[in-house]
Amino acid sequence: MEPKLKSISTAGISAAIAKAERYRYLNEPEEAESICRDILAVEPTHQLAQRILGLAITDQFSGGVNDRFTEAAAIFNGLEEQYTRMYYAGILHERHAKAQLLAGRPAQSVAAEFEEAMNYFERAEKVRPPGNDESILRWNRCVRLLETLPKPVSSDEAIAFESADAPPGGALKSPAVRAGRMR
Repeated sequence: MEPKLKSISTAGISAAIAKAERYRYLNEPEEAESICRDILAVEPTHQLAQRILGLAITDQFSGGVNDRFTEAAAIFNGLEEQYTRMYYAGILHERHAKAQLLAGRPAQSVAAEFEEAMNYFERAEKVRPPGNDESILRWNRCVRLLETLPKPVSSDEAIAFESADAPPGGALKSPAVRAGRMR
């Protein structure tokens, strides 16, 4: 027997969506991803399946080079409504930044990713349905996360040089250190 994929019925799509959401809530994004791919094989433009699939992929982000950022971006970019495209693009960048933080990436590079997320949330806010504050909530979360990141030390700021900082015997090897500047 040769294993090959089987198709689900269109009548089973609603139940499959419910299962995909449940697997995401159970922190089993690979299972949710598989179910969404089965749904999309039957109904390629199913918007909820696309959103869940993109989210399931971002649930798997680890901050490494194997994160499927481009794949998730393409899925979210294929969403029909402008608000939804902007909002989920923001979610994509926010989750990517969080994964990079957890992986120990430099705060400065992660900050740029949060700012990109905020750009998308701001664009989504401008076209949001009345009463929908999701993009504002996400914007505020990014601001709060940015506030926790260490601030970069400006290279323009002078670094105090104390005579006690010199090595024993007073032998300084770098002209920049001799002048009291660090580069």
